[in-house]
This record gives sequence, structure tokens and C-alpha cells, in this order.
Amino acid sequence: MARIAIDPITRIEGHLRIEVQVDGGAVSDAWASATMFRGVETILKGRDPREAWAITQRFCGVCTTVHAFTSVRAVENALGITVPNNARILRNIIEGIQFVQDHVIHFYHLHALDWVDIVSALDADPAATSDLAQAISDWPKSSTDYFTAVKAKLKAYVDSGQLGPFANAYWGHAAYKLPPEANLMAVAHYLEALDWQRDVIRAHALLGSKNPHLQTYLVGGMATPIDPTSQAAINADTIAMLKGYFKTAKDFVEKVYLQDLLAIAPFYLDWAGIGAGVGNYLAYGEYPDKDGVLYFPQGYILNKDLSKVYPLDHMQITEHVAHSWYEYADEKKGLHPWQGETTPKFTGPQPPYDFLNVDGKYTWMKAPRLDEHPMEVGPLARMLVAYASGQQDVVDTVNFVLGKLGAGPEALFSTLGRTAARCIETVLLANKLDEWVNELAANIAAGDVDVHEGSKWDPENWPAEAEGYGYIEAPRGALGHWIRIKDKKIENYQAVVPSTWNCSPRDAAGQQGPYEAALVGTPIADEKKPLEVLRTIHSFDPCIACGVHLLDVNGNEINQITFDAADTMSAPLIRLRPDK
Repeated sequence: MARIAIDPITRIEGHLRIEVQVDGGAVSDAWASATMFRGVETILKGRDPREAWAITQRFCGVCTTVHAFTSVRAVENALGITVPNNARILRNIIEGIQFVQDHVIHFYHLHALDWVDIVSALDADPAATSDLAQAISDWPKSSTDYFTAVKAKLKAYVDSGQLGPFANAYWGHAAYKLPPEANLMAVAHYLEALDWQRDVIRAHALLGSKNPHLQTYLVGGMATPIDPTSQAAINADTIAMLKGYFKTAKDFVEKVYLQDLLAIAPFYLDWAGIGAGVGNYLAYGEYPDKDGVLYFPQGYILNKDLSKVYPLDHMQITEHVAHSWYEYADEKKGLHPWQGETTPKFTGPQPPYDFLNVDGKYTWMKAPRLDEHPMEVGPLARMLVAYASGQQDVVDTVNFVLGKLGAGPEALFSTLGRTAARCIETVLLANKLDEWVNELAANIAAGDVDVHEGSKWDPENWPAEAEGYGYIEAPRGALGHWIRIKDKKIENYQAVVPSTWNCSPRDAAGQQGPYEAALVGTPIADEKKPLEVLRTIHSFDPCIACGVHLLDVNGNEINQITFDAADTMSAPLIRLRPDK
């Protein structure tokens, strides 16, 4: 019996502490604590709503475009603006390639090392690895010579003592199950994905001027001009380049990412029964067509019941702070984001970093609730809502993957299901990208070059007061921004982000958030090396900076929080004590 604190959780964005109670070799309780805060929302007050997108985009450098996109949608909703068709398509393309790149990065560079033992790869036979790779895919980089070179590169890292991202982890842990050849193949694809993701995301530079923070969003549309006769605008060359990037993306996703998932998952099918969490799933929906129909539908599921998808009403959303380092006048109740407050009340822990006071406040994350239910968001939620809604592309792809694994839909409610859903979504979007580019090309060929609706851009046309909200599906899940405009300025602004939903603490009723609930029941083979905890937490792809964004309006330091830093790609620091 022991209480374990893992701080910081590494291979994520931001700073996260997880504490678990271990009884009889399994987690019996868990608590998630976001241990950092930063500022954006507060400094928006009093500003022009049309510039909010450029500021909110700085919530995070990993989530890149999603906050900008959500912000312009919120303002457009408040002012009754409908964007032109080309702007819709450009936004779909930008977000689509962001999903594809982000999911591949997550699988290989943030999550794979929970399943892949790098050190074991040194014992692999390159010829047997080549046979394995060629048996599952026709990917060209699969020869014996290729894997011999990868193994030599890995050995050189080891011999030099400079292992970089592979330097400090739980290598040799009993929970690793892959044979050496599968580990070597995965290491090779880990390295390939580094170059691949750098290439395909150049689509953002074409359409957004830069990455990570794209510069071409505007309330009312996009600032990316379309002119077939200009080299400074979207033209035939741009279309050809996009098609090239997206073919590269699709080839890697279908021939490497998907095949690696199908090769690795059978060794870990026990994880199809671990990490289910709260059992409630929320999706805002995304990728509208010209008629406004969403490719990934909107709705929510309760209690793992795939027979019913409930319609969403954003007025059901509230944020609680009973266990968060903020204060409300009445902390037994949540506040809708339009009435949201961000008033800090930090109460510890203090150096030397005792265990969290989990009976009180223990995180900078608030606790969002939908009709008082905790909700999981992200790829699994999107795929479940789409699957239950009968979206045919999703149904077909989910059934294909489940069939390959010999599992039923119930396997989706798990850590492994969460990981598989992310891959399924990536396959679907890698196929949609070319379709959207073709749609854009057809519009241009027909003479449609409009990218902005300008009639309501001028504040002289605005009402004295307005409220709006913007939804988007970010790679990590349902993202919402809420804005209140008064006298042409921002009166209040709140963002409820994916990791706020997933990293939620308890609410006033004692309901756990998704991270916390998903960890309960997780087997722990070695309390000093809690690899199993990392598997489930990483399956959510945490992004903590998006969820905690508070700063004094004058730039003053409110509290100073420090901890022993660790390489963000290495193993976390562990604090262990016997239960008292």
C-alpha cells in the first residue's frame, strides 16, 4: 500500500503532477494537479474583439492554430457573421493537416515509449525486423540494410552516452511486451516521423504564413488571398504543393502509423480493459461542408451507452472550483463561461513538496461539467459520437481496426481504445485533405475567389452588446471560447479547453475528472517505476498550458511555483511513501 506522486509528468505540453494510491498492486484512487499557470484571458478585457484570435493563439505553442480559429468563430457567432465558402475550406484544410501531424507526433514521440522498449531494440536481428516490416506494409524503408543502419545509429547513441530523448526511462520494465524486432521497427519509425512531420506541416506556411502561430485568420474569413495570376496568392502552384504534402501525409499514415498500431496492439490487448474513465464523451463536432453538415458530428454520450447520442446545449456547460486554486462566491455551484471568473487562491503544496491536500484545493485546472456530468473529450470521444451517430466513414474504419484486433466496440472504452481512436481519426482525415483541396481548386476554376465577409467587420455595424461562443474540435478534444462584447470592446472572455475537461479535479459533488477516473484499477508492477500510469495519462495527450492561463492584469507576479526540473522527454521524478 503506497501513495505515489509523479511530478512532473513528462512527454506532454506543460506541467502536470499525478498522485495515485496503490493498493494490492493496482491504483485505488488518483488525483491530477496542473502545477503551472500563465496569462491570456484576463488581458483580453477591454480589447477589440477582432484581435482576440492573435492573443488567444498564444495559449499554447503546441496546439498552434486551434485557439485562433475558435476565437474568430466566437466573435463571428456574437456578430452574426457567416464566412465565405473558400474561408470554410481553407480552415478545414489548416485544421485537418494540424490533426494529422499532431496525432502522428503524439503516437511516436510522446506515447510510443510507453509501449516500446528502446534498449530491447539493440538485441534485434535486422533481417528479422525487415521480414516483420515487409509482412505488414509495402513501405519502402524496410530492407535489412536499412534496419542495420538504424540499429547502428541507436548503438552509437548508447556508446556515446548521449541518448537524448531516450536517456532516462523505464527500459526493461516488466510491462514491456514487444519482441526486439518490433521495438527496432518502432524506433526506426520514431526517427522517420521527425522528418515527416517537419515536411507535411509546411502546408501551414503556405496557408498561414508560418507555424506554429498562423497569421491569416480574420473575423469574417481568412486573410489568405486567392488569385490564379499572382505568385503572392493561392494559385495553381499552391494547389499542387498542397497535394504533394498531403500525399506524403497519407502514405505515412496508412503505411506506417496504422500498420504500427495494428502490429503493436495485439501484444497489449489487456489494455483494452484498462483506463476507461468516466464513461461520458463529448464532441463539439468539426469540419463543416458547404451546407453546414459536420464531417465529425456533434453530441455527447453518457455511461458508455452507444445507443443514444444526446444533442448539445452550450448553456449546460459550467466550471467548478471546489478543488481548484480559484475562488467563487459560492463554490458549491459552477459558473457558465459567460459569467466565468478567474480569481486565484493558491493554497499549496509548498516546498519541499509534500503530497497534495486532496481534501482541499489541489490544481490550477477548473472542473468543467456538462449538465453536471464530467466528460472525456478528444479523439476517442469524437470517434464514439460519430460511430454511435452512424457516420459511415467512421463506422467502417472503426470496424476494420476492431476486426483486425479481434475486439468488439467495448474495447474502445480503454487506454488502448483511446490510442486506437486517434489513429483511426488520422486515417480518416488524411483521406479528407485531398478532397478539400479539390473542392478549393474547383471553386477557383469557377471564378470564386472570395475569402472574407466584410459587411459586419466595421464596429459601426455592431450592436451595443453581444454574446457569442465558438466551438472547435482541437486534436486533443472539444475546445470552446465564450465572449461578451460591450461598447465594441471585450467585456469578458473565457476558454474551456480539452485538457480542462480531461484534467479536471473533483467537483463539489466529489466526481472525479477523466484522468483521475481512468487511472483507477490500473495495475502497477513496480511502485518505483509507474510506467502503467504514464500509459493512460499519455493516451489523453495532455496539454496543460492551454488549461491554466491566469496573470495579474498589470503583469505582477501573484505566486511563485518552482519544482525540480526534469528533461521533458525523460522519465518523471517519483515521490513514494507508505500509506499512513
